[in-house]
Amino acid sequence: MARELGHLGIDIAALSETILSDEGQLEEIGGGYTFFWKGFPAGERHDYGIGFAIKTSLMRQLVELPVGISEQLMTLRLHLQQQRYATIISAYAPTLVADEVDKAAYYSLLDKTLQRIPATDKIILLGDFNARVGQDHTLWNGTIGRHGIGSCKPMQQP
Repeated sequence: MARELGHLGIDIAALSETILSDEGQLEEIGGGYTFFWKGFPAGERHDYGIGFAIKTSLMRQLVELPVGISEQLMTLRLHLQQQRYATIISAYAPTLVADEVDKAAYYSLLDKTLQRIPATDKIILLGDFNARVGQDHTLWNGTIGRHGIGSCKPMQQP
């Protein structure tokens, strides 16, 4: 993975479905990247899993090590320049078929996570949102091709 990230010139990547237990980090010696992850505790199911791959040379710019909020949310805060910072969130949203209670809990936790970010930080939200936009490529011209799947659920007005 590190070789491909380096080949593509990617400094920070959000990782989803890592399916790793617990929480940890690993520097791939010679690979140029440090990996961080959070999953369910060891001995429990191996669903979900979230993380970051960060170019090791950028590690000194981290204000703190990435923080695993849950097996579906992780944050990291970078010092940009002077008194400017960015908070990056790696998110892995529940799938369409997930239980409504689980979906509500996830989005509530995401909202709380966003609320805790300092107002002056730039926010970058990365991840797998398990969204489906359907097959109507004319409606989503330039966004999806002719081979979309599922159907689009109309947005509900508040």
